[in-house]
Amino acid sequence: MKYFTKQWYDEMQVSGYLAYHETLEEWQEELAYYIEEGIDYEEANRNNLEDMREDLLKFLPEPFHPYIYDGTIGHGFPPQELRELAKKWELEHEARLEALSDDYSRHYESIKGELPSGAVQLMEQSLHDAEVLSVEKSEGKLAIKLDMSGGFHYFTDILVTFTGVTEAELPEDFAGASWLYNEIYLADGGFDLRVLFDGPMVEVKIKAQDVNIEVLE
Repeated sequence: MKYFTKQWYDEMQVSGYLAYHETLEEWQEELAYYIEEGIDYEEANRNNLEDMREDLLKFLPEPFHPYIYDGTIGHGFPPQELRELAKKWELEHEARLEALSDDYSRHYESIKGELPSGAVQLMEQSLHDAEVLSVEKSEGKLAIKLDMSGGFHYFTDILVTFTGVTEAELPEDFAGASWLYNEIYLADGGFDLRVLFDGPMVEVKIKAQDVNIEVLE
């Protein structure tokens, strides 16, 4: 994937981690919720920081690092200097995301007219948050059954069938994976589809001549 890569996704998770409360009152309300639910906030914070530490150090510039090492970065209402650092980084991050999205949109519009109608449908009726139910592969064919009940379109099971398949890179044990983001390119008279999945986090590649989406009642 060129645009919506695992690294791009991981950096977005760092952005979400830096979503601090705007006011002390909001922070106190969250603490009250933790107490009411019997959740140890400090332990939850330590565990979350441990999970995020590698990506925080990878994507955030050096001025953030002391706050990562001492745990302050995980506080719901951190010091003003850290809040200002986070706000500045977030503005820069949003600008990078917007530029990347605009670049991909220009790319897609430039090839849309040459894509088969099924590929256009797949790209424009988002499969985000679809759950993989099953995968069947045969000579020149790949069929992926998806649960779209938690998605943005269809809201039922669908069968996405690729035909004229010349390449299909995806894990053997793939049931339960979630469709996150996709991008598409022209290739060999057909298309080259790249999809980022979670659970496992993997970038899937499918080169095919056509694709059909069937809604399963």
